[in-house]
Amino acid sequence: MSTPAWASDETLPERPNIARMYDYYLGGGHNFAADREAAQRMIDLFPDLPRITQANRAFLRRAVAFLVEQGIDQFLDVGSGIPTAGNVHQVAQGANPAARVVYVDVDPVAVAHSRSLLRDNPRAGVVLADARATEQILADPVVERLIDRTRPVGVLAMSLLHFFADESEVCGITQRLFERVSSGSYLALSHATTERITHDMRRDIDVEYSRTTSPMVFRSREEILRLFAGFALVEPGLVYIPEWRPDGPEEPFYAEPERSNGYAGVGRKP
Repeated sequence: MSTPAWASDETLPERPNIARMYDYYLGGGHNFAADREAAQRMIDLFPDLPRITQANRAFLRRAVAFLVEQGIDQFLDVGSGIPTAGNVHQVAQGANPAARVVYVDVDPVAVAHSRSLLRDNPRAGVVLADARATEQILADPVVERLIDRTRPVGVLAMSLLHFFADESEVCGITQRLFERVSSGSYLALSHATTERITHDMRRDIDVEYSRTTSPMVFRSREEILRLFAGFALVEPGLVYIPEWRPDGPEEPFYAEPERSNGYAGVGRKP
C-alpha cells in the first residue's frame, strides 16, 4: 500500500501513535490501521473517549479566545497534534489577525501536516521537537521569528502532560517554560485524571497505551495543580474540562462535567 501524502519518511504506520489515535477520536482521516485498531480498543474500554476529546478541543478554543481577550497576541502550542477544526491560529487570528502562533510536536505526521496547512500563513509556524526540549524549542528559528519573549505569550499544553510518566519531569516542563516567559504570560493546560477510572480499567488502558509511542499516566487533581506552580490560576480555577468558562449547554458533558475525566485550567505568571 502506498504511503499517503500527509505521511513522512519517519512515520511508523505499524505502531499506534497517540497523535493519530487522537485524530481518529475526533473523526479525522490522518491515521493508519494500527492507530484505528488501538483507538477502537480504547473506545471499547472507555466509550466516552471520543466526546472527551471533543470537550478538550472545545476547551482549547475557549482558552485561546479568553487569552486573546486578555491581550495575548502570540501563542506557543506545545504538543499540538494533527491539525483539525478550530486550530489555535484559526481562533486567535479570527479575533486578532495580527496574532502569531507556533505549533510544537514530536510527531512527524503532525508537523508535516501543520506545515502544509500553514504554508501561506506568515504569522504561524511549526517546530518538530520534544516538549521536554525547552531550550531547543525556544532557540528554533521559527520561534525566534514569531515569538517575542520580552512580551507575554500564551503557552498551551492540551492533553499533553499525561504522556510523561516521571513526576519531576512533567513538572520540569511547565517550570522551565515559566522561567523563560515574561511576566503576564499564561499557561493553559488539560490533563486526564484518576477519577472515574477503576483499577481494572486503568490496568487495561495502561496495557493499550504501552503499545503506542507514548504510554499514558493519569494524575489526581492535586498532582495536576502542582503543574501550575508559580502561575496564578484565573477563575474558575482548576475544574473539570467542561466547567472552564463554558459557552453554553451545547458543550460536551455540560450537564455531567465529571464524565470528561480531566481537569483544565489557565494560570497567569505574575
